[in-house]
Amino acid sequence: MSFLGVLVFWQAAVMFWHPELLPSPYIIGLRVWHETAQGSLLANLLATLQRVGFSFVLAMLFGVPLGLWMAYSRRADLLLDGIVTVFMNIPALVVIILCFLWLGLNEVAAVAAVVINKIPVIVVTLREGGKAIDSKLMAVAKAFNISRWRTLCKVYLPQLYPYLLAATRAGLALVWKIVLVAELLGCSDGVGFQLGIYFQYFDIAGILAYTFAFVGIVLLLDGCVIRRWENAVMRWRQ
Repeated sequence: MSFLGVLVFWQAAVMFWHPELLPSPYIIGLRVWHETAQGSLLANLLATLQRVGFSFVLAMLFGVPLGLWMAYSRRADLLLDGIVTVFMNIPALVVIILCFLWLGLNEVAAVAAVVINKIPVIVVTLREGGKAIDSKLMAVAKAFNISRWRTLCKVYLPQLYPYLLAATRAGLALVWKIVLVAELLGCSDGVGFQLGIYFQYFDIAGILAYTFAFVGIVLLLDGCVIRRWENAVMRWRQ
């Protein structure tokens, strides 16, 4: 119902504003269909999704272990906390520009820029998650001689799942936004690249068509994958 309300409000705004500045939902739908029929929309979406996927997986692979290490090692936390804070506050645009200057206008630079921007957020989230683990529950598992594998699956991970889910959701939201900026600045395909072209021609319908097409994919991914994973791993709370 919320989406229907947005569409109704959008259509009403078009009636009282300039259609050339805010095309109607019907016009945007037609543009999405036209771009899809031409093949350009699907090709650019695929290029962006590949960059988002690679960047997200690499960021999680590096960020999760590093965050947990900082949670359980005071020395590591003291050593790396300042570095993580610095990288969290460096603008994403600066990192993207430097990566392109250092590594060239290629896929490696684009993915590296996104990973560098994302890792600190994952590290901070998992560090707090690791610190929030109930040591008493871990002690009980040890006192009852529960195997390490069962302790990991039944005691440790269930307490960590909310933080992993938070890192996943925030990660996808942040990664695809940074990927679009990287594509705008230094790639020859992708949603960000196409948005840059439409911006030059002041093509608002094209910009909104690509935007909503990608947002639709993100919502589909969240509903079909992330929410199902959340329901499965958080069933113990019900």
